[in-house]
Amino acid sequence: MRDRRTALLWAGFGVVALVSTVLVLRREDRLSDLHIYYGALTDLRAGRPLYAYVAENGGPFTYPPFAALVLWPITLVPEPVAQVAWLLATCAAVVAVAVPVGATLARARCRRSTAVAGVALVLMLSAPVQSNLRFGQVSIFVVLLALLDGMAVVPPRWRGVLVGVAAAVKLTPLLFVVYFVVAGRYRDAARATASFVACAGLAAVVLPKESWTYWAGTMVETDRIGNLASLGNQSLHGMLLRVGVEEASLPLLWAGLVAVICAVALLRARRLAAQGHPGHAAVLVGCATVVASPVSWTHHQVWPVLAAMLLIGTVGVARRVAGAALLTAMVVSLGAALSAVSLRPGVQFLLENARALGVGALCLTGFGGVAVAAARTRRSRPAGRGWLRVGVAATAAVAFFAVQPLPAGADPTFKAYALDDVPNPRYFFVCRGATECAAYGTSSPVTFGTRTEKTKVRVNGVVSARVARLEYYSAPGGAPRVIPLLSPDAGPRVFSFRSATMAHGRLVAYDAGGHPIAVVDDELAAAFR
Repeated sequence: MRDRRTALLWAGFGVVALVSTVLVLRREDRLSDLHIYYGALTDLRAGRPLYAYVAENGGPFTYPPFAALVLWPITLVPEPVAQVAWLLATCAAVVAVAVPVGATLARARCRRSTAVAGVALVLMLSAPVQSNLRFGQVSIFVVLLALLDGMAVVPPRWRGVLVGVAAAVKLTPLLFVVYFVVAGRYRDAARATASFVACAGLAAVVLPKESWTYWAGTMVETDRIGNLASLGNQSLHGMLLRVGVEEASLPLLWAGLVAVICAVALLRARRLAAQGHPGHAAVLVGCATVVASPVSWTHHQVWPVLAAMLLIGTVGVARRVAGAALLTAMVVSLGAALSAVSLRPGVQFLLENARALGVGALCLTGFGGVAVAAARTRRSRPAGRGWLRVGVAATAAVAFFAVQPLPAGADPTFKAYALDDVPNPRYFFVCRGATECAAYGTSSPVTFGTRTEKTKVRVNGVVSARVARLEYYSAPGGAPRVIPLLSPDAGPRVFSFRSATMAHGRLVAYDAGGHPIAVVDDELAAAFR
């Protein structure tokens, strides 16, 4: 019976992997990140600067120069061949990740082969792995290296080397070096540091100009990576940007919260490792990297999927429900799936940031330390009481967010356009100059048009001479965003911005004395619908 169950799980994995691969290859923008790697390295081989490359979609090469050496072989074959090989390697990496995690689950819950197959299937269904497939990302390989080293799977004399190599490709695994020190694995920390320095040194010898460019400045230019306030960035930094924290106070607040979360997670991971649960400890540290990194796109978030499965595999109603909730958030975009029933802006914010909040809670409350609970020999409390606690906690959490006003900064795609953007018809589709704008007149304080796209709504219009300031509120109770009033020529002043939450949007126009002379909200809500 168990053999049959295992076979069905592997069959399910194969079907999902095959369908996902086919769907990815049919996309026009398939493996867009791999395309960036391929294009940047092709330019590098031709003598052009690595970090000056910009792909057709605007994406640059953002990784350390050692990553260029690791990825160099993909340029030896045509790009379509590299794409197929990359997809196959990604699927193989998923299985490789599932093996040690499945073995950890099998100790407490089920047969090892069944657990490995189940973990592989769930991983393949999750949004992070699907994102790795879609974009052709290196994240799954980085997770694999850090996981094997963190769990001490590799031979003792080589432990730490894989973390150093992984960090030389993508910097976030450096937190594992700190974990090795905290856990008393000093030799592993030394080997990880040495291998990281050796990899960076090798890149500096082979690619001296690119190494200088990266370590002297490109490394901290996070704006090259994309809009960090977008919902795809489920790090603590991304959530703070969406909350609308002031730019001046953001760095200090972010650094302080990251320090607290990482310290708690590392101490809990040390306890788990000391109790003989290195797999749980490694996953918890991995989750801390997701929270701490300034940028944690969906493809970075493999660690929380692993943590969710470990939670589900332990004892206790609360832990299993927490694991199921986190896993649901990692498979489904709750903000999009439940937007129709999230009647309050605060609840919508909770859903849109469920991954960041869930991983942060996991690090702080020790959800990653599920092996502690699994190892307990004392009798569990009655299941009914556990369900009651879970229900009360969930209701309280939703109620808390339901009464919160959604800050204007929680609009992840908001952007107000500047004078240099006026010639772009995508942003200024109503009018751009005196001739076009004259048709709209200026008898009304604010005249505008809207254009709805898949993930945003654009607003472009003109204001009368009476308007001195224009502000936009994404939601009731939030702070306003000032919309620039632009004068491209002698005609009326124009404005343009985009937003993702116009269901609650409101435009307010003020005169020179600061008095509101026009309020527009119903029309914006209608545009969103």
